Amino acid sequence: MRMTALSAVLALSVTAAAQSQPAAQALLDQGKWQEAASAGAALNTSAGLTLAAEATTAGASLVPDNQKKALFQKAQDYASAAIAKDRSNADAYFELARAQGRLAQFVGVFQSLGLAKDVKANLDKALELNPKMAGGYVALGLWNATLDSGGLKGAIAVQATGASRSNVAPNFEKAISLEPNTPIHRIEYANALLLQGKKAEAAAQLDKAVAMPAVTFWEKRDLEQAKATLAKLR
Repeated sequence: MRMTALSAVLALSVTAAAQSQPAAQALLDQGKWQEAASAGAALNTSAGLTLAAEATTAGASLVPDNQKKALFQKAQDYASAAIAKDRSNADAYFELARAQGRLAQFVGVFQSLGLAKDVKANLDKALELNPKMAGGYVALGLWNATLDSGGLKGAIAVQATGASRSNVAPNFEKAISLEPNTPIHRIEYANALLLQGKKAEAAAQLDKAVAMPAVTFWEKRDLEQAKATLAKLR
């Protein structure tokens, strides 16, 4: 009887966690990033902490610039904690890379180059664990485009990291082949193309993106920004 009761308790615990993770995801989809981060972290699971990292990084886009760095650092902490709980969690490595990439914008040149190398290592690990992670290829495409964006600073970054604009298109094409109906992939591709001065090609990607449906708060926001960018390119 004792083992049966224990089994029942464990079953109830698993069910509760399964219900809580979707609830946290629903909060994030609604744009309630602070509540989503708290709910995800409260689960104290690798998946929950990964969601907390994602929510915190997303939320940083909505706050004043002087608050962003602390949020990216918090997101980095959440993702690192998620990895500590499950080193096979590809999404956790991806969120760590994303937080580090955003954080690099708010630190000195040498520290940012160090973070850039960490970003690449974590993206490579995420894709090693999940070769079909479209977002990972998008991030790699942006990584190469941002670091090899021309000028003296770009030349230094290329030498330090090995980034190359020749790797931009292949990564984005891979992501789009995996998830052809995800607008953010094309929006980010357009951003990468704009870094290379390819306005016509960027506009073509944005044209395809804005024709796609948006469901979540973040998708709707991305599409509104894409429409604004497209209008400026016309």
